[in-house]
Amino acid sequence: MMQPTVKVGQRFKFTVLTDDALTERQGVVIRVLSNREEGLGLDVDQYMSYWVEAHELPETEFSTTLVFVRSADGKIYLDGKATEITLLP
Repeated sequence: MMQPTVKVGQRFKFTVLTDDALTERQGVVIRVLSNREEGLGLDVDQYMSYWVEAHELPETEFSTTLVFVRSADGKIYLDGKATEITLLP
């Protein structure tokens, strides 16, 4: 996942690889941002490619926004933890 072609409304499944019990979860993209849109300087481009904000499914009245970051090396992180992501059709 996490290519610049990811669009708002796209559904995906994800697993945080450092959790003790690997549990597959699902989310939906609510926003895709570049480093500039996040207000970060050009030096950040060496470390991060872009950001995806999402809500975990099923959504609730009090859904927390999850922020996934794609690093410059192609890895994806959620809260600093390596995460595996697969787009759903």
